[in-house]
Amino acid sequence: MLVDHATIRVRSGRGGDGSNSLHREKFVPKGGPDGGDGGKGGDVILVGDPHLDTLAGFVRRRLLAAEDGEPGRKNECYGRAGEDLLVPLPLGCQVFDEDDGALVVDLTEPGQRFAIARGGRGGRGNVHFATPTHQTPREFETGGEPVERSLRLELKLIADVGLVGLPNAGKSTMLSRISKARPKVADYPFTTLGPQLGMIDLPGERRIVVADLPGLIEGAADGAGLGHDFLRHVERTTLLLHLLDAVPPDGSDPAENYHRIRHELASFSPVLAEKPELIALNKIDLVPDGERDRFVERIAGAVGCPKGSRPLVVSGASGEGVRTLLESCWSRLAEFRTGTSAARERSWGGIDR
Repeated sequence: MLVDHATIRVRSGRGGDGSNSLHREKFVPKGGPDGGDGGKGGDVILVGDPHLDTLAGFVRRRLLAAEDGEPGRKNECYGRAGEDLLVPLPLGCQVFDEDDGALVVDLTEPGQRFAIARGGRGGRGNVHFATPTHQTPREFETGGEPVERSLRLELKLIADVGLVGLPNAGKSTMLSRISKARPKVADYPFTTLGPQLGMIDLPGERRIVVADLPGLIEGAADGAGLGHDFLRHVERTTLLLHLLDAVPPDGSDPAENYHRIRHELASFSPVLAEKPELIALNKIDLVPDGERDRFVERIAGAVGCPKGSRPLVVSGASGEGVRTLLESCWSRLAEFRTGTSAARERSWGGIDR
């Protein structure tokens, strides 16, 4: 189960108190102060972990505390510093301050570290307060107070390709066809309630991470359906793979459905509207062979494909066109990663506008 939001409280370690000690040793009269310093409290450090993909570990674990520093001792012995607490979080996790809602850190790189709560400093022992006129000081410092914060964690999946489309467009079936992921597949809307990740291995040691995202309905940008729970994950994908149901069970027009989804993406974020995109007509096996060319041409014109280009035609159930689809995805990703200007434009069936 993917858990993509959680609220936790973190507390750094308290600094150890300095020691208030006077030296006591046989044949050493008036030994003077010898109180050591207290140890520093441990920090709470957030770490980006590429092996995690959920926040499920924080559902019941609400307080994360680093170790306190130990107090100083006699003979100018320093107290041991408290150990830092490392908190691994999945890549794509955004950390917000619960009190003011400000974004504190966005963990996007493997191994990225951020000290979210610094430990209190250790207090000084009385040895630091000795002067020629004040040779037996009893003053010492207490350790620094810990820092305690409430944090809101939000996970936005980082995937190469995000599958978008209306509920029951066949996204889960497609994901199970192209990867070893086994999302729930059923003949009713919103079968997928949370994002599902799939890993695709192509020949030549090429790999694509695909996210099957919950179905999008009209009004999602305003929170309808799964709304923002869906859209915040789309923001982190590099390429959108827009699956259109070629034969919608409700009799709606695939081209109109396409424009509805595009409208919701643009309403939520202009950045989403500018992401590279591939369009694929899914369930093409349900269209009679003699009508396919005319049908695909009509859809191409209705969704605004330039002259001479067409959407990809695939079938998640039969596997038709899947290899071509994956190679098109890889080509678009490769162009985008090399920084070519063409990759930053939307594509239609693998052909740029």
